[in-house]
Amino acid sequence: MAESCVTLHVQRLPEGGYLATSEAIQGLVAQGRTVSETLEIARDVARRLLEGQQERS
Repeated sequence: MAESCVTLHVQRLPEGGYLATSEAIQGLVAQGRTVSETLEIARDVARRLLEGQQERS
């Protein structure tokens, strides 16, 4: 699978950590302790969601 760019919305959570979501990929929600960790998790979640979509097609 080729890599693509997707816009993420990353926000700092009041209780600590960060939350990433995307309007481009339905269901993409990732939470981490740092921005870097959150982006890494979001990348993995996006890959799995897109692979799942391909399998259903």
